[in-house]
Amino acid sequence: MRVLVTGGGGFLGGAIAERLARRGDAVRSYSRGRYPALEALGVEHARGDLADRAAVGAAAEGCDAVVHTAAKAGVWGDEADYHRANVVGTRNVLAACREAGVPKLVYTSTPSVVHVGGHLEGGDESLPYTTHPSTAYQATKTTAEREVLAAGSATLAVVALRPHLIWGPGDPHLVPRIVARGRRGRIALPAGGTHRVDTIYVDNAADAHVAALDALAPDAACAGRAYFITNGEPVPLRQIVLGILSAHGVDAKVVAIPPRLAHAAGALLEGAFRLAKAEREPPLTRFVAEQLSTAHWFSIDAAKRDLGWAPRVSIAEGLERLRASHSRTA
Repeated sequence: MRVLVTGGGGFLGGAIAERLARRGDAVRSYSRGRYPALEALGVEHARGDLADRAAVGAAAEGCDAVVHTAAKAGVWGDEADYHRANVVGTRNVLAACREAGVPKLVYTSTPSVVHVGGHLEGGDESLPYTTHPSTAYQATKTTAEREVLAAGSATLAVVALRPHLIWGPGDPHLVPRIVARGRRGRIALPAGGTHRVDTIYVDNAADAHVAALDALAPDAACAGRAYFITNGEPVPLRQIVLGILSAHGVDAKVVAIPPRLAHAAGALLEGAFRLAKAEREPPLTRFVAEQLSTAHWFSIDAAKRDLGWAPRVSIAEGLERLRASHSRTA
């Protein structure tokens, strides 16, 4: 196949592009930069912005499938920027698929689209969408996922995947934040991080996208549906945090704080940063405090059944790979 991967230079997108290239697919990456490691694998680069409809359309020309991973993530920032990247950008991808006659679209979503506050334990795809999003990211990804699934037709098969907390070597988001805080010697977690959460090792997330791409067709069981994608190993939050710290040679203690205190601190920091018109993200927000204070793990039975996929790399093995990667670059 000739596959367009939006966000091919990113953490997940790069892992997907690499897998597709190594198995012999012709891969085109659409992103704003150049990535020599992908070029070395023969990946073609199309540079541009998701909000540029003409550029997205040109990138999709001649493709047999699109894997749309590119998005603006985070819990802070201008709502217009999130809308431009996540909603307008996804609409442009859908338009490009239709105009170029691309028959398959795999969309990277997020479990945040069903987050309504409180614990989510063993939830499946029957969970309803949130109606009161807490962040611009959550709001725009919810809109985008709904529009993608509604766009499915006899000529365009669509599927959405919801990976939860992707991590691994090269992670530019979750792992560096945990390590930076751990290096202070103490890391504060609401309720001591005792609630169980799901995560997914990056290789497993990439494999799921490739499996979805292969399974997808207008009459496939996965067409028009969304799937939770995790390692299938919910563990206490403190366990994954301490595991990541240990893999980086960081010895830190988890300090338990009351969830209500964390939420109040998040609200206070949000207010202060808005008042100061600060562009950088506060060290804690209400949404993050809520996520850290609750259990959130999901059933992946539907993904196993319909995509023919299962996570291959356990959390324990992933942490060993993270440790080895850190040792090589330290």
